Order: sequence, then structure tokens, then C-alpha cells
Amino acid sequence: MGFDGHARRRLSAEVKAEAARLGFDACGISRAERLDDEARRLETWLLEDRHASMGYMERNFEKRVDPTRLVDGARSVISVLCNYYSPQEHSPDPATGKISRYAWGDDYHDVLKEKLWSLYAWLDHRVGGIAGRAFVDSAPVLDKVWAARSGLGWIGKHTNLINPRMGSWFFIGELIVDVDLAADGPIPDYCGSCTRCIDACPTDAIFRPYAVDSNRCISFLTIENRESTVDPDLHGGMQNWIFGCDICQEVCPWNKFKFAAEEPRFDPREGTTDTLLTKWMELDIDEFRRRFKGSPVLRAKFEGFKRNVRIALKNSLSLDEEAGTRSRREWTLDSS
Repeated sequence: MGFDGHARRRLSAEVKAEAARLGFDACGISRAERLDDEARRLETWLLEDRHASMGYMERNFEKRVDPTRLVDGARSVISVLCNYYSPQEHSPDPATGKISRYAWGDDYHDVLKEKLWSLYAWLDHRVGGIAGRAFVDSAPVLDKVWAARSGLGWIGKHTNLINPRMGSWFFIGELIVDVDLAADGPIPDYCGSCTRCIDACPTDAIFRPYAVDSNRCISFLTIENRESTVDPDLHGGMQNWIFGCDICQEVCPWNKFKFAAEEPRFDPREGTTDTLLTKWMELDIDEFRRRFKGSPVLRAKFEGFKRNVRIALKNSLSLDEEAGTRSRREWTLDSS
């Protein structure tokens, strides 16, 4: 569905205004075309076996790099960002279990899909009939790549998208549509010489700038990993994370621009930031399902969640033992 240049620009501006009205924090547009460069990088990453046990990353390769394989006649990709940052902090007590910020509230898939379909319905009515699909991290779509192509940020050395106005605490969604909209251009990479995310990763998962080895990534190990055990050499680095990990984002200088999300469904649920690991250990499957109903945490499954808690508890007890040994050593030195 094509328009002349002026009509494309006007319609694109209206799309962005409607996205803002619906509660999205940013919106950008790119042309729906095959991602040739990204396809080569993805293929290399897969051949290096950096995707661990995520076999789905190998499937539907062409759909992953070519939006016209997902939507017949696709002309544009509309990317949106939705801030989820909460000013509440994790408990500093290592005896508590850490859950990644993105999972403190309701499942983002549901929240963003609702908003995206509202945007789709608006565009369908505005144009008089369109074809397309909405995506929220649930189909073979390289969402960070499309957001970067549409000028919403750049992909940082930790492989997360960074927006210069709001940092990286946001979700990404897309509409792939058969409407010819005015595309935005990408913006430069402003990571510069900074390596804070690489230096801070406790499992050395960022094995080179702009590349993450899922086999070592705490987020993979605590969410997607379906094994009953985790490599013992990685246990210590997992610290007290029991679902996901935020370390590379916490140290990123660009997150000084973070601000509180306005979407109340992302507000932290009771107990997500301050529950002791010993209490998490007492959780049975019924309580797990009740407590995390409609939450991303269900992604880990009950067995995976309890595995994570056991590792975190072991790490916590080790810290207690080290602290006790250090305290006794200091007391001995003071007494001598």
C-alpha cells in the first residue's frame, strides 16, 4: 500500500503521535527488507554455538531476517519502546533472591500486545484496511535490530538496545505492515571506548564487544535453561540472581537517563525485591503458580526456579562463611 512522499511523512507522524497517546515511550519506522548483514552475524553466532540450548534460534532463519516472510507484501516495520523502570531497588541483602526488573510486574507480552493491537486497529481504520502482524518477543523477529534501524537507539556492547533519551530499561515491540511509511534512519553508536558492561559481567558472558555467549549468561542460565543442573564453575558468578540478571544494564552510563515507568502493570509485585532465599525455598508448585500468575517468572518453570534458588542460597551461605572467617581473622589480629 503506497503513498506519495508527503502523504507518507504525514501518516508516519500520525502513527508516532498515536503510539505516544497509547503509552509507548518512543516509536520509529524502518523499511521492511531482508537483513543481509545481520543474517551473516546471526549465522556466525549460531555456528559458534553461542545460543546454548535455544534451538528455536536456528529454526525459521529466513523469517528471522526477512520480514516479508512473516507478512506478505510487508513494506514497513513500526518499532515501539515501552519503559518498565521502577525506582524501587533490590534489597542489598545477599540473602534475598534477585529477580530481573523486567519481571517485577505483569507479563510484558500481554501489556505490549494490547497496546500494539490498538495501534494496528487505529492504522487499519486510518488507511482503510491493512495487512500485518504484531510482535512482542514471541516470534522469529530481530526486535533490537529493527528498533536500531528505525533510529530508536543503538545496540550496545552488552547487546541490549540503548536509547539516548531513556537508557535501556524498556521493552520492544513491532508491527510489520503492508503500508509504505516514511522510514527513519539509524543513529550512531555512542558506546565509545566504554567497557563497563564487559568488565562487570561476573560470568564473562560478553565474550567480545557486541556479542554474548548464552552458555555463560545468567539470564539464560536462570530462565531459558531447562537442565536440572548448571555448570558448577558458573555458580559463584550467578550470585543471588534467581530469575534473569540486570548487571550489564545497572553499570551502563546511559541509564543515568532512566525515569519511572507510567504503566502501572509494570509496578513491582509484593515480595519481588525483598524475599529471603530461605522463603523462596519453601515455595511449592501451587504457591509458585499463584504468586507468579501473569508474570514472566513462569517462563523459568517451577523446577528451574527452585534450581536457581538452591544455587543462590549456596552462594549466600558461602558469603556468610567468608564473612565469618574474615571477622574471626580480624578479631584475632586485633587481639594479638
